[in-house]
Amino acid sequence: MSTRLGGKVAVVLGAAGRDNMGQVIARRFVEEGATVIVAGRHAEELQRLAGELGGHATTCDITDRDQVFALFDFAREKGGRVDIAVNATGWGLLKPFLETGRDELERMSALQFIGPFFFFQAAVQAMQQGGSIIQISSATATIQFHDHAAYMGTKAGTDHVVRCVADEFGERGIRANSLSPGVTDTPMTAAAKEVPGLFDAFVAGYPLGRIGTSEDVAAAAVWLASDECFMTGQNLQVNGGLTLRRNPSKKEIEASVARATGAQQ
Repeated sequence: MSTRLGGKVAVVLGAAGRDNMGQVIARRFVEEGATVIVAGRHAEELQRLAGELGGHATTCDITDRDQVFALFDFAREKGGRVDIAVNATGWGLLKPFLETGRDELERMSALQFIGPFFFFQAAVQAMQQGGSIIQISSATATIQFHDHAAYMGTKAGTDHVVRCVADEFGERGIRANSLSPGVTDTPMTAAAKEVPGLFDAFVAGYPLGRIGTSEDVAAAAVWLASDECFMTGQNLQVNGGLTLRRNPSKKEIEASVARATGAQQ
């Protein structure tokens, strides 16, 4: 077993979906020697994962400030300290700009801006001996994608809060960074992957020639979490070079799907 994270205690919020990005990151942290506390909204799946990893689990809704602070109290109780804090929560709302309403904006803001703000506050308070805060952002916080404005805006805003945390608390040995994947092969995108031609429309935007995986993101998270990392306040574009180019337009996606569907008939 690797020991890059040996002796460290990590909190991973957003790990309640089977084999989602949060779970992949948590597994990789354990492989690197960390003790991991996993959290999210679904107790049964979290307990299963904690049993698999030999760690601990608790429920936490990131939009509830009291629950977020209780998560870090729980982590310190179980692990004695907190060295790493990863927020992997999110909601991939796709809705046209003119049709996005107040309820959706408030929900998105609570989940992807206000909640992460609470998460960073609680992590900073818990990290008495320095540490690494990692926010899972998105390539679309930098480049455009259709019908995604509320998601992109809140992700971009939170990225800037990460910079504020890095600047203010670096003197305490706390690093704060974001990771920005593009379209990623995860359970969340499983249905989209089955649509003929849909993923193909994205591949042309990746200089490295393939869609990213949760394992790609987890590998970057390990480095950010390790003592090898001398970086803070940055947004790492872990997306195969996508942000050097662009996402496909809506018309390009529709054309790719139409071509693939026609080829199958």
